[in-house]
Amino acid sequence: MATSSIDLTPLQRADRWRPAELAFWLLPFVGYFLFPDNLVLLTQIAITALFCLSLDLILGYAGIVSLGHAAFFGVGAYTAGLLAAHGWGEPVSGLLVAAVVSAALGFVTSLLVLRGADLTRLMVTLGVAMMLFELANKLTFITGGVDGLQGIEMKPLFGTFGFDMYGKTAYWYAMGVLFLLFWAARKLVHSPFGLSIKGIRLNAARMPALGAPINARLAAIYTIGAAYAGVAGGLMAQTTQFVALDVLAFNRSAELLLILVLGGSGSLYGAILGTIVFMSAHHVLSDMNPEYWQFWLGALMLVIVLFARDGVMGGVRAAARRLGLEGGAR
Repeated sequence: MATSSIDLTPLQRADRWRPAELAFWLLPFVGYFLFPDNLVLLTQIAITALFCLSLDLILGYAGIVSLGHAAFFGVGAYTAGLLAAHGWGEPVSGLLVAAVVSAALGFVTSLLVLRGADLTRLMVTLGVAMMLFELANKLTFITGGVDGLQGIEMKPLFGTFGFDMYGKTAYWYAMGVLFLLFWAARKLVHSPFGLSIKGIRLNAARMPALGAPINARLAAIYTIGAAYAGVAGGLMAQTTQFVALDVLAFNRSAELLLILVLGGSGSLYGAILGTIVFMSAHHVLSDMNPEYWQFWLGALMLVIVLFARDGVMGGVRAAARRLGLEGGAR
């Protein structure tokens, strides 16, 4: 079917920015002035939100289950960290290299991941992450092992804005990268390519009849998701100027999956909202009750999952429907 004969009006309508979305992206400015002493935490929320967004692309939209997504996050972190530790401390170019290296790993591993069904994919992704974790642990002369990668020195952003101890530059840097990559992901999922990815998740058997090469499309979105995770890892290394071994740990992948389920998969905004709720609750509850904070965090997550269908984003959509604002909460 020729591209000119396809009606793209619904996709173009879905791609329009709504007032509620524009208001949402004013929150970083509000947070900067309301919480000037918590910029480090807000920066970590932005980085984790980007990491969760990368998982949403491959799980929420493509339906590729992964328990080893931290592999790409860790590779991006070590790439950016090693570059800075060896004299290449320019942030933006280091982030681009981290994205390319993680994307290359994603493309290579996609050849293995896409060969099986959900359970097989789970095991393959987990196996890849475990192998990389053990490599990082053994190659201490490169990664620093359990002591972590140290000696990372970042140059000023754009040659002007230095990374200060208050975290102001790191905050705006992370928020800017998050917004740009969110914008790109939003364009992607509202494109014909994104529509085909959704179609593969819903009914893979029918998509070849529509001319969509299933494996090629899944490999492409998996590679893009890996690149996004690599950028998140690179941001973490650059803003903290340290890379610990746990960037490749299983618990990081498991926590990320939990955050995505909490926020609501397959919506992009669910990844961000889930991160905000999870990390804010983690911070507040651990301060209030250092001994039993995990109990209360687990209880909060159960309440959200039980009473908000499709997570936090599902609750937002339900509230928008009641208020007659369906178009602003997609």
